Amino acid sequence: MPHIIDGDECISCGSCAEVCPTEAISEGEEFYVIDAELCIDCGACSEVCPIGCISEE
Repeated sequence: MPHIIDGDECISCGSCAEVCPTEAISEGEEFYVIDAELCIDCGACSEVCPIGCISEE
């Protein structure tokens, strides 16, 4: 299952995008977003998120 970012909690620090091996995470209009087509569910993004706003869909 792809991961999702809770837009209400995301502080747009970019840590998740920096560690994503498939470049599935990009900066959206208000917060970072994960492209479900590219996400390989490795969990690297959720491990580095400083506020824990990334979870499995």
